[in-house]
Amino acid sequence: MFPLADRMKLVSESITLAVSAKANALKKAGVDVVGFGAGEPDFDTPAFIKDAAKAALDRGQTKYTPTPSIPELKAAIAEKFNRDNHLPYKPEQITIGAGGKHCLYMAFMAVLNAGDEVILPAPYWVSYPEQVKLAGGVVKVIKGEEKNGFKITPQQLEAAITPKTKIFLINSPSNPAGHMYSPAEQRALAEVIARHPNVIVFSDEIYEKLVYDGNQFASFATLHPSLIERTLTFNCHSKSFAMTGWRVGYIGGPKAAIDAINKLQSQMTSHITSFCQPAAATALSDPRGAESIEQMRKQFEKRGKHMWERLSALPKVTCVRPQGAFYCFPNIGAYIGKRAGGVEITDAVSFSAALLEQNHVAVVPGNDSGFDDHVRLSFATSMEQIDKGIDRIAEFLKTIG
Repeated sequence: MFPLADRMKLVSESITLAVSAKANALKKAGVDVVGFGAGEPDFDTPAFIKDAAKAALDRGQTKYTPTPSIPELKAAIAEKFNRDNHLPYKPEQITIGAGGKHCLYMAFMAVLNAGDEVILPAPYWVSYPEQVKLAGGVVKVIKGEEKNGFKITPQQLEAAITPKTKIFLINSPSNPAGHMYSPAEQRALAEVIARHPNVIVFSDEIYEKLVYDGNQFASFATLHPSLIERTLTFNCHSKSFAMTGWRVGYIGGPKAAIDAINKLQSQMTSHITSFCQPAAATALSDPRGAESIEQMRKQFEKRGKHMWERLSALPKVTCVRPQGAFYCFPNIGAYIGKRAGGVEITDAVSFSAALLEQNHVAVVPGNDSGFDDHVRLSFATSMEQIDKGIDRIAEFLKTIG
């Protein structure tokens, strides 16, 4: 057997892989599968951004750039943080990585020592705990109750902090549940963190532009005077500009932390793809960027409301209304312990597998997000597909008994 590093034992296999593989196999076999698994916008990257990349290629911008990027991109990101988020970051307080996931991983590696605790509200994005473990940290989960819209309370946060706590990680709006904290709710959490000067914050704000029903977004680092020097703010182009495949993520924060991440970057990827860098700067600085975001946001808002209404009308299913991102996270717990077509439903994984096999709808089990009685559906798809898929889910539920 090929000898692997011990750290590989720390990384869990994704329990959703079997469902994803089955969905792909069915599609290849010609089966009409309705897929609700997409974690990316179904819109194309705006033409003016693609044109900027083409122009960079035509100029010959295919060589190495400085780590982590050309100065123009760092300047555009710093300006974006100042303009949109009221965060006074300077270009030297900015770093760029190959997507939000890479940025988070580098930050965990730069900050965590063995045994440091990371407070992680559930439901959470599946990669957070795996990255923490790889960096030597210890995950400490706080469960957000469905009756509270999946949001944790200041009391829960206070009770979870110990002398070993190093990071509090917050993702609002959230993957997988689409919930978000109001500025007042975030401020109450910030007051708790402010009382614990040894705790730093990772604020994952990649869905900041996809907010619905008049809800207001606020960057966590702005909510208490002490937090600007204790917070790393994460963002990326993937969700706002429909640029998932471009792999452009970025972080703003204290210069010492950014310098450490850049040191890692210099020994890893050096920088993101060279001709993507001027296009990424254009996305942030060209007024057409805000226009394209708003057009996409309006469509997601309509779809999210419609999907939530359809899911909430299903028998014995409850669903928190999404306030941001592009996900619904319904509770299917009433069907656990029953059978569907001879298959026993024991958790969200078996529910999802049976739904795919019998009615050809692909959803993401919530087990990897801390909830084994919920499933995630993305409304980054058309209204027609939403209705077709939920019609099939309704038929599937009728067979469970």
